[in-house]
Amino acid sequence: MSQENKQHILNVVRKNYADIAETDGQSCCCGDQKVPDFKEISRGLGYSQEELDAVPEGANMGLGCGNPQAIASLKPGEKVVDLGSGGGFDCFLAGKSVGETGAVIGVDMTPEMIGKSRENAEKMGVENVTFRLGEIEHLPVADNTIDVVMSNCVINLSPDKPQVYREALRVLKPGGRLAISDIVATAELPTEARENMELYSACMAGAPLLDDLEKILKEAGFSDILIQPNEASKEFIKEWVPGSNVHDYLVSSSIQAVKPVAG
Repeated sequence: MSQENKQHILNVVRKNYADIAETDGQSCCCGDQKVPDFKEISRGLGYSQEELDAVPEGANMGLGCGNPQAIASLKPGEKVVDLGSGGGFDCFLAGKSVGETGAVIGVDMTPEMIGKSRENAEKMGVENVTFRLGEIEHLPVADNTIDVVMSNCVINLSPDKPQVYREALRVLKPGGRLAISDIVATAELPTEARENMELYSACMAGAPLLDDLEKILKEAGFSDILIQPNEASKEFIKEWVPGSNVHDYLVSSSIQAVKPVAG
């Protein structure tokens, strides 16, 4: 993919998420339809009622496709980065898990989302969760400083996924781990679907094939790779684009991997 095409995709995605931040009324995974109950959507993705009640209104924007908290196994004192942090939902939950001695950094490329997440952090009065403006392909985070990199339905929006995972490896400490929920393709999407910018911004057209994703992770330098598709997710993917057959090609998956310890 040319640099010009990559930039075009980033611009389209950035505008789409700026609109979502400003309207509070749409999800990347629900097309142009109003989402009536973000909590109901998140319960279907595996979040508990306790988790949903723990964050302020506006933090959960219904933008996920799974629950990375369920696989992150966060411990007190750990340092976490959330790629594409949106309104801060997963960051605030992670902040509770790592406690006062830990820290969570949310990274998002949309100024409107960063503004919203910082407002939510102020409402909650949290001190161990911060938000930084930046692209997940070029993280504003130092080398070898992070215990866990998480993300929820965001990496598939990137036109350069290998670079995203190289960056994740760079910022992780040796032994650090990935805890990702994202959409992967079980079969090659039709060309018209892959070139559809609306579907790209809706978390679907950019989904990598499962085998390709495993190869990307290996080439980035990760070990202990585990990609677990959730076949039941085809039901909610079906609702994202009514009348479409994209659910025949896509599935939500949990993605885990570890940065090897040298020697």
